Amino acid sequence: MPLHVPPAPAPALRTVLTALGSPTAVREARTPSLRNAQGPATPDLPLPVHVLDRITPAGTSATRLAGWRFLIRCGERAVAAAETRLTPDGWAFSHFFEGPYVTATERALRQAETMTGSYQARLLSVPELYMLTLWLHGDCAADGAEGHPAATDLLVPLAPAPPGIAAHRPHRVAELLPVLTHRLTPTPTPAPLLGSPA
Repeated sequence: MPLHVPPAPAPALRTVLTALGSPTAVREARTPSLRNAQGPATPDLPLPVHVLDRITPAGTSATRLAGWRFLIRCGERAVAAAETRLTPDGWAFSHFFEGPYVTATERALRQAETMTGSYQARLLSVPELYMLTLWLHGDCAADGAEGHPAATDLLVPLAPAPPGIAAHRPHRVAELLPVLTHRLTPTPTPAPLLGSPA
């Protein structure tokens, strides 16, 4: 399938390039893979990171753009990622990191390229569940920084996924949001029986 990666804001990309060119920023990063990389490290596959703040009982969701994430490639593989965030003064470099979500993102993107249909690639974070998904948005022409998950969009949970949710298995938003709603809705505490100690 044609997988569309929305263009990142030029100032966000510039902040990552500046950080990559700064020996101090790379040396102070807690990413051994980036510090020990042989050859040039280049930002690749920019993805807007949206955060799912809440899910209503109807299943509709409120999302907000939290930043842009770039995979940092050295040779044929991603060795780290760079995060940028929007500040009152514009886009700013936030940090480098490595770990399972870097390889899981790369795997999910490769997996998405084999699916039928056309999608725009984004990331959707569900902080309350410590969950990150590849969000495959059906409107390829949409502004990657805006919008919310449509019922027919696909979400691919990245490993490690929360217990009971299969990583790297695509789910339609309409199927996955009710599961997430159930997980995020607090279970009511039963009232004590009359005459029993509280």
